Amino acid sequence: MLGRIAQLRALEGRAAARSAEAKPVFDKRGQLLPRERVALLLDPGAQWLPLCSLAGFMQDNKDPNESVPGGGMIAGIGFVSGVRCMVVASDSGIDAGAIQAMGLDKILRVQEIALLNRLPFIHLVESAGANLMKYRVEGFVRGGELFRNLARLSAAGLPVVTVQHGSGTAGGAYMPGLSDIVIMVRGRSRAFLAGPPLLMAATGEMATEEELGGAEMHTVVSGLGEYLAEDDRHALGICREVVASFPRRQESSASALEALGPHVRLRSSRGDDGMLALMPANLREPVDMRDVIAQLVDGSYLDFKPLYGAQTVCAQGHIAGHAVGFITNNGPIDVPGANKATHFIQYMCQLGHPIVYLQNTTGYMVGKESEQGGMIKHGSKMIQAVTNATVPQLTIQCGASFGAGNYGMCGRGYAPRFLFSWPSARTAVMGGEQAARTMQIVTDAAMARKGIAADPAQSKAQFDKIVAMFEAQADPFYTSGLLLDDGVIDPRDTRAVLAFCLDTISEAAAKQLRPMQFGVARM
Repeated sequence: MLGRIAQLRALEGRAAARSAEAKPVFDKRGQLLPRERVALLLDPGAQWLPLCSLAGFMQDNKDPNESVPGGGMIAGIGFVSGVRCMVVASDSGIDAGAIQAMGLDKILRVQEIALLNRLPFIHLVESAGANLMKYRVEGFVRGGELFRNLARLSAAGLPVVTVQHGSGTAGGAYMPGLSDIVIMVRGRSRAFLAGPPLLMAATGEMATEEELGGAEMHTVVSGLGEYLAEDDRHALGICREVVASFPRRQESSASALEALGPHVRLRSSRGDDGMLALMPANLREPVDMRDVIAQLVDGSYLDFKPLYGAQTVCAQGHIAGHAVGFITNNGPIDVPGANKATHFIQYMCQLGHPIVYLQNTTGYMVGKESEQGGMIKHGSKMIQAVTNATVPQLTIQCGASFGAGNYGMCGRGYAPRFLFSWPSARTAVMGGEQAARTMQIVTDAAMARKGIAADPAQSKAQFDKIVAMFEAQADPFYTSGLLLDDGVIDPRDTRAVLAFCLDTISEAAAKQLRPMQFGVARM
């Protein structure tokens, strides 16, 4: 596990190192690097939960040794002037902040999290926009969702603040346009629907960048910007002043967790190194997930119906003062386990307690006895309960997440409020060896019907190829690159991450929003 965590940190560090290579250019322009901007914006010593840090890994570049994760942006939940906010920053040290393959999906996901959890949305913008050399029409069309979400956030009473550190062209100009407050930097900020080259090509008109979309023009003439800053630091200071006028957070259990400074991920204050040994490298080894629950709760926990459907574990406990229900697995989900989980989900909804799913299952039980016992209908009943639960659901993928077990245990397709993976997680429709053996049986049977003898060497080559394909795609770094979770975390940080997320959810429930018919329109 320590080896996998080291790989995770190296991947995250790769993006920071690549961005930092641009420091001489930024210094020459009198600018701060993107991570420096985020660090100055956040409250010193406050907690920070990075999101989707592996977005795009092995997507644009299939070489795991060369692929730079992050999707071209930094995103996370942190505190600005005492207010819990969603913060997104263009990573303009990499390809001038051009939107990468998974960058759009990443920002759409964090906008969704902001809306669900009633978080103000702060965007530090400096982007070259879409890479026209890699233009795809579906990216252009789906890009409209980004602007739609800004309008939805504003209409929900959640302020949208943009600090325009650099250029925003064409669609990028609608980032400030759809923001409630815009802060621009003299001599650096640009926002226009068509830059000088496109303007000349389209209409023959000649104009300078400042005339078309400079910071002074927009703060003095067009009214697009509210505040004119002299440099990045000044702009971030103004942003902190703006956010200081927002409703403050209530006192929460966050104070019980260790504060490690801005832009540093959460860590448990309890130093639970024992978590590292709980999930074996070989997922076929048995695990008692009650040991994981014991590491997460404040004190003791109550095991719900422990003698019935024993492979499915349901329990009640507290995390940093928040009452929660746990659902997890010590093997496949059988008929009693599915019924037990369904009962427990409904009970948690009655109590109003969030549910934490700790995934570790090969799926729903198969076989003649299981099928005759109604596995399909009882598993479907559990999926109905997960789908329609009225309380927030949070998922940690700890070990195996195979087949419909991924669905019944509130995988990405079931919209948990937050979803994180451990480096030991594996996600697939089935295990690689099971898939390969299934195909081998089917292929051998088809050949036998034709009277053709199977070639052992060819069968082995096919078997190995299928196993390799499934194993590569089941890897949590790969699935996180596809945004099938909100990030891969160190198991030791699980309690702190869940506590932070539960605090966020609790604050959202306590907020008295003042919904508007429309978002704030720029006059």
